[in-house]
Amino acid sequence: MNHPQAVPAKNSRYTFKHTLYACYIGYITQAVVNNLAPLLFVIFQTQYALTFEQVGRLILINFGTQIIVDLISVKLVDKIGFRIPVVAAHILSAIGLIGLSLFPEIFPSAYAGLVMAVIIYAAGGGLIEVVVSPLVDSLPGDEKASAMSLLHSFYCWGQTAVVLFSTLFLWAFGESLWHFLPIIWCVIPIFNTFLFLKAPIGPSVPEEELMPVRSLLQSKLFLIALLLMLCAGASELAMSQWSSLFAETGLHVPKVIGDLLGPCLFAVLMGLGRVIYGLKGQKLNLPNVLMLSGFLCVACYFTTVFSPSPLLSLLACAVCGFSVALMWPGTLSMTAARFPAGGTAMFGVMAICGDIGASAGPWITGLVSDFAQSAPLITQLSESTGQSLTQLGLKSGLLVGILFPILLVIGTILFKLLRKEKENG
Repeated sequence: MNHPQAVPAKNSRYTFKHTLYACYIGYITQAVVNNLAPLLFVIFQTQYALTFEQVGRLILINFGTQIIVDLISVKLVDKIGFRIPVVAAHILSAIGLIGLSLFPEIFPSAYAGLVMAVIIYAAGGGLIEVVVSPLVDSLPGDEKASAMSLLHSFYCWGQTAVVLFSTLFLWAFGESLWHFLPIIWCVIPIFNTFLFLKAPIGPSVPEEELMPVRSLLQSKLFLIALLLMLCAGASELAMSQWSSLFAETGLHVPKVIGDLLGPCLFAVLMGLGRVIYGLKGQKLNLPNVLMLSGFLCVACYFTTVFSPSPLLSLLACAVCGFSVALMWPGTLSMTAARFPAGGTAMFGVMAICGDIGASAGPWITGLVSDFAQSAPLITQLSESTGQSLTQLGLKSGLLVGILFPILLVIGTILFKLLRKEKENG
C-alpha cells in the first residue's frame, strides 16, 4: 500500500534521509532507556539495599509503562500524526534519564525515586516503539523487511554503546560517580528532539483505509503473530537484562569483563544478525530463519545455565544475542507483509505484546531466582556442589526463560501452516 508522503520544502536542507537517521537515533534512545539501569543493578542493590525481586520489578515497571503507553497511543497516533508523539517521546526519555540520576537523592525513598524515573523514560520508550517502526514503513522505498531489520539493528548498536561506555566509565572513575552516566546519555534524546522537529514527516495512513483492530484480532494468523512477539520480547530481555548481574554475582566474573563478554557482546551479535538480514534478507525464508533462531536460543539458554565453565556460560549469553536478532523485527515484517492495511494500530498492538514479553520474562526470572534460593532442593544442591545460593537461584531463573524460544518455534510453525492454508484456500 502506498502511504501518503510529506514533500520536503524546496529550500529545506532536511530530507527523508534525515527522517530515517532520526528514526535510527530514536532506537538508540530506546536502547539507552532499556539497558542503562540494568547495568547499575548491583550498585542499586548495594547502595539502596534492594532485593532481586525489586530490581526485577524495575524492569517490569519499565515495560509495563510502555505497554500502557502503547495502549493509549495506538489509535491516537493515526489521528494526530507522527511528529507530536515522536517529539514527546524524546522529551520524556531525557527527563526520565535525568531523573534516574537525581530522583533517588531527592525523593523520601530512593526506590520510589528510581521507580518514578523509570516510569517517565519508559513512557518515552513506549511512544518510540509505537511510532518509529510505522514511520520508517511509511518512508519512500521498497524492501520494507530489510529496512525494518536495519532500523532495529540500531537498537543493538545503542545497547552496545551503552554497555561499553557505561562499563568503562564505572571502571575508570568508580561506581560512586554512577549519577553522571544518565546525565551524559540524556544528550542523545535531547539532540534527536530537535532533529525530529525539523525533518519531514508524512501523515499516517488515512483512518478510512486502515484495517480495524477488531478485524485484526479476529484473525488467527494475527493472534499467532502476537504470541511470537511476546516470546520474542521475553527471549531477548530475560537474557540481556540479567546477564550483567548474572556474570558478576552468578559466575563471579569481574564486572568489567562480565559486561563486555556478556551484555556488550550480546548486543554486538544481535546487531550483526539484524544487519546481515537487512542486507541479505530478501533472499531468506523468514519463517524458517525464525525457527532456526528459536532452536539456537534454546541451546544458548541451556548452555548458559548448565555449563561448568564461566567463560562458556558468558559466550552462550553473548551468542543468545545473535539467536534473538530477528525475532522482534522479523515478526513485525512478516506480519506487516500479511496485513498491509494494519497501520500504526497494528504496530502498536504488536509492540504491546512484545513489551508484555519483555517485562514478564525478566521479572519472572527475578521472581524464580528469589524463590529458588529458599527452596530445599536448591539448598541441598548448593551444599553438594559448592555453588552459592545466589548462583543457583539466578541459574534457576534463567532456566525458566527457555520456555519462550520453545513457544516461538511452535508459533512459527503454526504461522507457516495457517498462512499456507489461507493462500491455498
